[in-house]
Amino acid sequence: MEFSRGKIRQIRHLMVLAALLVLAIIYSQEVLRGAAFLVGIVSPFLVGGVMAFVLNIPMRLYEERLFARWKGKSAAKVKRPLCLVLSLITVALVIAIVIGTVVPQVASTATEVGKKIPAFLEDVTEELDLLTRKYPVLKDQVEKLEQLELNWDSMINSIIDFLKNGAGDMLNSTVSVASGIISGIVNGVISFIFALYILAQKESLEDQGRRVVSAYLPERVGRKILEICSLLYRNFSSFVSGQCLEAVILGTLFVISMSIFGMPYALMIGVLIAFMSLIPIVGSFIGCIVGTFLILIEDPVMALWFLIWFLVLQQLEGNLIYPRVVGNSVGLPPIWVLTAVSVGGSLFGVTGMLLFIPLMSTCYALFKESVNNRNLKRHGAALPRTAAPSGKTAPD
Repeated sequence: MEFSRGKIRQIRHLMVLAALLVLAIIYSQEVLRGAAFLVGIVSPFLVGGVMAFVLNIPMRLYEERLFARWKGKSAAKVKRPLCLVLSLITVALVIAIVIGTVVPQVASTATEVGKKIPAFLEDVTEELDLLTRKYPVLKDQVEKLEQLELNWDSMINSIIDFLKNGAGDMLNSTVSVASGIISGIVNGVISFIFALYILAQKESLEDQGRRVVSAYLPERVGRKILEICSLLYRNFSSFVSGQCLEAVILGTLFVISMSIFGMPYALMIGVLIAFMSLIPIVGSFIGCIVGTFLILIEDPVMALWFLIWFLVLQQLEGNLIYPRVVGNSVGLPPIWVLTAVSVGGSLFGVTGMLLFIPLMSTCYALFKESVNNRNLKRHGAALPRTAAPSGKTAPD
């Protein structure tokens, strides 16, 4: 039995791939260490790419809406830097509003809690005295504890040994923490500069990427890869926009409803919940914990009502607002939005929640296109949608 050249080449490629997989499994620890080393090297550039992606969303709005009439080479030289500066100012203002609204209130509340702690300790002491008077057994146990003799020499020797042996460890820890902070600052600066370069030259970078794909890949494969990259970009961009819109809606609902019910810290809690809800589904619960604690200091009963009202709005947001706003922005049905959040959170935590929605949206669009194409080839036309029990067509 003879094989054609194409078949032999395909078998050779499969054998090479199988050998590489076997080697990767055998030397998995070395592979993982090498991958971690490479990720550590390119991490500033990855972070810079994420920063550029986020900054490009308001920047593109400024370029396409506010300064759409600025055309020509001379206008383009001014338009790009101006829109970039406006985008940086927009993001900085959002961060400043969140920090300026939340941090001072949390600090003042912490100060109030510190002032109330001595009175709380006095109340606890009085309650303990009443219990010891009411239950003499407790008093006997306390007296036994007071009669215990402590070996002060051994305690002092243990402290001296700890200081001798732990001083070097503390010094090493301090040095490692300081070096980590300096390294983080340097990486942050590199990431920011890299993001600015990407935003300033995004058209030329896109053209270079297209030419590289065209030069090294077959035309059909290269076209499909570019199509998938374009779809990924649209889905991620729409997801970030929809997530921000959902956060604004939820924060506005909390501010208005808490103001109507006369709850304290309405603006601060609304801003905090809006900011934290950028983390899909579960982020607003972090804002709920902080908000409940702040209201608890003022009025415990009101804190209970706030918690109940939060659960009501959370159900409304999780089952109605979020799937429709974010799902519509990425073209993903609500049930798959919830599935993406659940699977992504289970596998990779918060990062998985943020990434799996646009990734699943891309897979959903590609799979839908493949199904339609196969039905078109097999039946000559796309199959009609089945009717739902209510008479409406079934969703995608």
